[in-house]
Amino acid sequence: MCPKGLPEYPAPGQFPAYQACLTATHAGAAIAPSDQRQLIRLAHNRPESSLPQLSLHTPVGDITLSEEDGSIVALDWGWGRDQTPTPTLVEARQQLQAYFDGELTHFNLGLAPFGTPYRKRVWQALIDIPSGETRTYGQLAAIAGGSARSVGTAMSTNPIAILIPCHRIVATNGPGGYSGGDGLPTKHFLLALEQRTARLPPTAQTRLELI
Repeated sequence: MCPKGLPEYPAPGQFPAYQACLTATHAGAAIAPSDQRQLIRLAHNRPESSLPQLSLHTPVGDITLSEEDGSIVALDWGWGRDQTPTPTLVEARQQLQAYFDGELTHFNLGLAPFGTPYRKRVWQALIDIPSGETRTYGQLAAIAGGSARSVGTAMSTNPIAILIPCHRIVATNGPGGYSGGDGLPTKHFLLALEQRTARLPPTAQTRLELI
């Protein structure tokens, strides 16, 4: 069983045990996005404050981006304590602002989420869904492998919401759930925004980088 919480600072030999708990099975035990960011810090022997963050106001609430070595590793709702305008974070903020202004449909950013190979396949399949379109859990499973349940588990651990667009997955008989922001109202807003801007010419696609 994976631990419910992770320490802020690493102890010798500690990280492999956490990594093993994530990679034991495809579905694995659910790890909260905040704990995933702790794993990233443990992997690089860095305390929490060393991850640069930058926040912005959006129509779905304040959000905070986190960067690791030039790639985005997290997107959280809420305003971050520390603000570090690195070139990567400034670019990501500008692209998100253009997205919410209806001027951008595809992000051109490097993403480095921490997760198992299976979860990364699911997240890449989410990125590949065109803006303005949706897929069902079953359709996503047909692409990434596994079952509707396993892709749902992978989506629940997505640490970079919006940029990895789990809001584009719906149930066969309705909109399905959404854990980001205010829940379903946030999901409805994002889908409506993308449907209005779907005809914009595409830009370069987001890259999902393996770490």
